[in-house]
Amino acid sequence: MAAPAYEAHVTAAPAITLACCGLFGTTVVDDGLVERAFAEAIATQGVVTGTAAYARGMADVHRARGQATGDMMHILFPDNAARAQAAHLAFDRSLSQAVGRFGPQPMPGAREVLDRLAGTGVRICLFAGVSRRLLGQVLGGLGWQARVDLALSADDVPRGCPAPDLVLAAMLRLGVTDVRETAVVAGTASVILAGRRAGAGIAAGVLTGTHPAAKLRQAGATHVLTSIAELPAVLAAYPPAVADDTNRLLAKAPGTAGNRLAKSPCVSGS
Repeated sequence: MAAPAYEAHVTAAPAITLACCGLFGTTVVDDGLVERAFAEAIATQGVVTGTAAYARGMADVHRARGQATGDMMHILFPDNAARAQAAHLAFDRSLSQAVGRFGPQPMPGAREVLDRLAGTGVRICLFAGVSRRLLGQVLGGLGWQARVDLALSADDVPRGCPAPDLVLAAMLRLGVTDVRETAVVAGTASVILAGRRAGAGIAAGVLTGTHPAAKLRQAGATHVLTSIAELPAVLAAYPPAVADDTNRLLAKAPGTAGNRLAKSPCVSGS
């Protein structure tokens, strides 16, 4: 008697109910403000422009963007916690002054995207690796406190990106029942990796941020977008059909031609 043939059970991932969006370079214009704040911060510790130490330090900053500011300072000053802490405080002060002087500017299309998502019932979390005080200053300057459901800073979780804590905290606080209901949108590899580690259904990199498309894809981006303005179309196309691993065909029935493993389509980026 021929062994029974099993068909893979195909399920659809749930629709997106939560969008976790990065701040500088994703929803808020950066224009070099953040890296200038890092340059001014490390200068307080004697690492000044024109030196090899400065060039190495700013290269490290660029690679590590998206991580918590405090963690980045420990990368720059690995053997001196006091210098790292002093530089962290100097960064916070410098960026706060710049935001206060120039005012935060929304990324083109960001305000409309947030309103459109909210109008369709998608909850919105904005998060950043900066301090809670600085995050509040930016949101207050934009008048976005009522536009988002949650704002999280590096101060709100034990570990910053690329650990999944910020994304998981947003899921828990906003009542997500399936991690695949979450979309993470950011312009840095660290945040994309955090989204993938948290199990987000979409981890979309934006080219308005720090890192190029290749680095975002290397971190696991499911999509690479020109800007956040393209996000609603990505969410509208979700979910793809995915094969349930627990119901895959494990063996062929002898003498049958049609017993094939069901293949799940990959989520592909634009």
